[in-house]
Amino acid sequence: MSSPAASKHPPAVDDGKAGRKRKSAENDEAAAGSRLRRITRWVLMAIAVLALIPGVLVPIYTVLRPISTLMIATRIVDGPIRRDWARFDDIAKVAVISVMVSEDSRFCDHHGVDWGALNEVLDDPDGPSRGASTIAMQTARNLFLWTSPSYVRKGLEIPIALYADAIWSKRRMMEIYLNIAEWGAGIFGIEAAAQHYFGRAAKDLTANQSALLAVTLPNPKVRNPAKPSRQMQSLARTVAARARIAGPYVKCLYP
Repeated sequence: MSSPAASKHPPAVDDGKAGRKRKSAENDEAAAGSRLRRITRWVLMAIAVLALIPGVLVPIYTVLRPISTLMIATRIVDGPIRRDWARFDDIAKVAVISVMVSEDSRFCDHHGVDWGALNEVLDDPDGPSRGASTIAMQTARNLFLWTSPSYVRKGLEIPIALYADAIWSKRRMMEIYLNIAEWGAGIFGIEAAAQHYFGRAAKDLTANQSALLAVTLPNPKVRNPAKPSRQMQSLARTVAARARIAGPYVKCLYP
């Protein structure tokens, strides 16, 4: 029969086992913390590399002809691309102006980012899927980023666009943009587009052809400037009309 004194005390606790459990939990927490630190370190390194690439290449592209990430991806996935570089002075003036009034009418007035238009997009439910990308921002995206719309991409475009606008002249910015823009499957640059769709050099484009190429830019995989829909023709007429009266707004390109 058990003594009364023995029944008053709880069973002895295995302190060694409890200690091992605590130690195991502490080790798990330490391992999780270590993993988080490693992930954070890799993310910061990736961001630093992303920042470094434009930082190094933008000044180099002042004199060298760049190639875009989209060109590289297209070449890898779909095969050969068509690209013929045209110097700024070898592109029809009406083509340059048509693209400017269609894609970025305030190109000469801002420093890479149109803050007013950007604020409108941020307040819009459709978000980054609509407008506000200046020619500088599109150039930043085409050279260094990806094409699918997102606030992350838009956020990365902004500092690159501001930096490029500070380094390049407006004429150089436009020259690069016109030579890396996509104008159809595997067709990059206005010279390749002019040859492909109209059988002529970019310097020989007419006002109507220039306007049709300009309105193709927002959706080059669908729109065909050689076989324009009624909507494209209507948009092109509007662009051509605006291009005719754009003289005061293109002084950064044609002083």
